[in-house]
Amino acid sequence: MNPPIAPGRPPSRWFGIVGVVALSFVAAAAVAVGVYAAWLFHDMPDAGDLVDYHPATATRAYAWDGTLIGEFSRERRIFVPYDAIPAQTAQAFLAAEDHGFFQHGGVDVGGFGRAMVKNVINLAQGRRLEGGSTITQQVAKNILLTSDQTIGRKLKEAILASQLEQTLSKERILELYMNEIWLGYRSYGVGAAAYNYFGKSLSELTLAESAYLAALPKGPDNYHPMRRKAQAIARRNWVIDQMADLGWVTRAEAKAAMAEDLVVQPAPTRSQYRDADYFVEEVRRIALDMKELGDERLNAGGYYMRTTLDPQLQSAAKLALMKGLESYDRRHGWRGAFGHVTTLQGWEDIARKTVKPRERQEWKRAVVTSVAGGAVEVRTVDGSTGNLAGQDVSWARAGKGIGTGDLVFVEPNKDGGGFRLKQVPAVNGALVAMEPYSGRVVAMVGGYSFSLSSFNRATQALRQPGSSFKPIVYAAALESGYTPASTVLDAPITLRGYGGKDWSPENYSRDYYGALTLRKGLELSRNTMTVRLAQSVGMTKIAGLAERLGVTKKMDKVLAMALGSGETTTYRMAAAYSTFVNGGKLVQPRLIEVVEDRNGKVIWRADRRQCDRCTAGFSGDESPRIPRTGDQVMDPITAYQITSMLEGVILRGTATQASSIGKPLGGKTGTTNDYRSAWFMGFSPHLVVGVYIGFDDNRSLGNNETGSVAAVPIFVDFMGEALKDKPAEPFKAPANAKYAMIRGIREAFRPGTEPQASTVGLGAAGVPAGPQPYSQVFGDGNVTGAPNAAAAVAPQAPPPKKKDDLSDLF
Repeated sequence: MNPPIAPGRPPSRWFGIVGVVALSFVAAAAVAVGVYAAWLFHDMPDAGDLVDYHPATATRAYAWDGTLIGEFSRERRIFVPYDAIPAQTAQAFLAAEDHGFFQHGGVDVGGFGRAMVKNVINLAQGRRLEGGSTITQQVAKNILLTSDQTIGRKLKEAILASQLEQTLSKERILELYMNEIWLGYRSYGVGAAAYNYFGKSLSELTLAESAYLAALPKGPDNYHPMRRKAQAIARRNWVIDQMADLGWVTRAEAKAAMAEDLVVQPAPTRSQYRDADYFVEEVRRIALDMKELGDERLNAGGYYMRTTLDPQLQSAAKLALMKGLESYDRRHGWRGAFGHVTTLQGWEDIARKTVKPRERQEWKRAVVTSVAGGAVEVRTVDGSTGNLAGQDVSWARAGKGIGTGDLVFVEPNKDGGGFRLKQVPAVNGALVAMEPYSGRVVAMVGGYSFSLSSFNRATQALRQPGSSFKPIVYAAALESGYTPASTVLDAPITLRGYGGKDWSPENYSRDYYGALTLRKGLELSRNTMTVRLAQSVGMTKIAGLAERLGVTKKMDKVLAMALGSGETTTYRMAAAYSTFVNGGKLVQPRLIEVVEDRNGKVIWRADRRQCDRCTAGFSGDESPRIPRTGDQVMDPITAYQITSMLEGVILRGTATQASSIGKPLGGKTGTTNDYRSAWFMGFSPHLVVGVYIGFDDNRSLGNNETGSVAAVPIFVDFMGEALKDKPAEPFKAPANAKYAMIRGIREAFRPGTEPQASTVGLGAAGVPAGPQPYSQVFGDGNVTGAPNAAAAVAPQAPPPKKKDDLSDLF
């Protein structure tokens, strides 16, 4: 009999518990994975967002002739469409980053898998995660994701890359990559990198240069062209070798490219043309206030901006102002070295701490190494040695002196070897040049050096214009019934003001000529005559005209204003003088002509005039006539009368130096009380130029530093260059003006106001003595040709305080 079968062991109760726990872990893991996935992908961006994506691109400003003068951006980028990217440059990046780009579907599965396995280990060990990213993955990361080093981000990157490949073409993905990637040297994208590193457009790059840019995505700082040049060249040559292996260049081409040196610009620049810093900054300020632009669009929208700048005139303006400021500075003596060392050990490092004007590249920092026998020897930071010119030694010793160990600026002496001693002027100033018919600002310099001070004195510095304001007083008089034949008394005058204080304005020369015609008074800048004229006309009319011309928004109606005691800018004065030249029409000065978006669509245009026939083809008919813009704020004959009188200022008056240019010119000097500002406002038939010199703290320029001495030479330097190739064109006279000879000069009159032969040239004479009350400011009717000339004038506001006395305005 068979033995009975033994019953089986009953299952342990622990087995059941383990099973339940395992199942719970699996379920929990599944839930955790689900929760993680939900959390990971809840904010997953949409790859479709890149269909219309445009990377932040610099707005670029150009002069009227197409010269690039500036860029505005937070990320310096020049967008280059795929079709404009040279094949050689694209192949260099593909060789360096993803040579199978056109074959894969967005992710290199093998490479991605290997990277993920290694990243698990790296994560456990606290190491940096590895890449293995394709170009498509890099686009997804750079544009749609963050740069966090996490496995989650890598997963998102892979998923988005696959979506991108289904949404965009390969060409579009590569275009985004090459325009978005950071390449160092302030460069986003290959367009900006080509310009910043090599000063070239992308199409001008050599094979070696393209390969160097392709070497940078792995880490621009690791391959810096100067600090790590050897590593940079090695990485560049590796890229070239890869291109040869792939058959994209021949071995001969690769060998030649690898033999090239790596030469880049010392520093990235926004433009090659650097004479327009003040102008470009003013353009930026204007653009920020435009409703069509504003901060975000200006700095990221990739707009094209054409300005009014003329590069040749701008460079001439900058040099003329710098030369004029340096000439003034030299007249007032050597102020001493900018530093001193007691040992020559390491003096170069100390000297370099002092900022040198970027505009004076030819200047060198130097140390005085020897002072003996009347000679001063210097050594520059680049090791050159030589003696200072004899006249500079004398100049320095007459000033603060010079000795061994002094740190100074020098420049090579072009007239006999050695060096010339230089110092940065303490004085400053501005120059504005404007077309009077259009208001186009063709040149603007706001100071000696933008690198030392970005404050734009052409538009931001409020200064008293002095006698350069007087033409507005005379224009108001002509508009009020005076004529060029009218005479006004040039004689001492004392006006009793509020508080019992007297104001006695005087002529600069402290002499008086009696009754003078309006022309003579303006040519010689007679103060007492101008005050009498202003009283007769009334300050209400003068202030009104000044406000209409844009000299100021609101002017106090006090007589001191007639002598230029109000404040204005060179920019505003140039616009006001333009009205004289263009027949009495007001112009709105402008620096920007047109703004276009990235697609070439005009979003803003300065010229709003309509021209119905301008787009029609040529038919042989009369050309279209475009109307002139601007309000008529002054009678055209008045404008011409003032223009003619201001021609006399250059021919016979206070600015005869300007006659050396040999072209028809007009203008007016101006010097404020205590010589705080020196002005000259001058013009030709097609160009108005304003110049002023003054200290930023408004202290005195020094005795006899008048507009004639300090400002006119700057005008002469600039205008001589501006007009050197221009014909001698006369100022345009109004067709309806009548003419008569007044004291040997042909004067223009409104029809019906021209004098008869028996009265031409007649005028009162005599010089009243002593203080005169308001009721007697015109003496015995010594103003002729004006309505109510001898009438009493209402009392004015009190004269300025002593510190603002205007008695020596000129």
